[in-house]
Amino acid sequence: MKNLAQKFRDRKSNSRVDLTAMVSVSFLLISFFMVVNELSKPPKMNLYLPEKYACLENIGCFKADQLFTILLDKNGKMITYSGLLEFPLEKPKEFKFQKNEIRQEVFRKKKEVHDYMISEGKPMSGVIVIIKPSKHSNYGSLVNIVDEMKIAKIETYSIVDDFTAEESKLLASN
Repeated sequence: MKNLAQKFRDRKSNSRVDLTAMVSVSFLLISFFMVVNELSKPPKMNLYLPEKYACLENIGCFKADQLFTILLDKNGKMITYSGLLEFPLEKPKEFKFQKNEIRQEVFRKKKEVHDYMISEGKPMSGVIVIIKPSKHSNYGSLVNIVDEMKIAKIETYSIVDDFTAEESKLLASN
């Protein structure tokens, strides 16, 4: 018995750990995260700003011919107008989202503004869409109209919740 305990005590274990594999794994992780970081950067986008012709105090300055506004109201009702409501380029139109008419209207307006801007010598400028959801509109209508912007490939659109007095009257009258 004494002999067995002495053998156990005499045997020394090697306390060195081979870290070669750990170093390899750490370099692989570092390179992986560097590549992921480089690939996740957003692509550069061209920013087309409107011409500075008409100025409103709470919106800014823009060329009114490029502006297309969509007002969202309850039950999927949408009212569109071109230019400024005080001086509209077209009479305001009312649409229902179910009939797919808004898509045709967005495509028509996009083509109309694009043709106009080509005649002005600025082919890179396009329509500027302002989407204004009212307090009575639902979230689904907003998502649907943003989807229509993606389908029509409208590059410049904004969601604004600031209504002018004329816009509020227009929503109340329809």
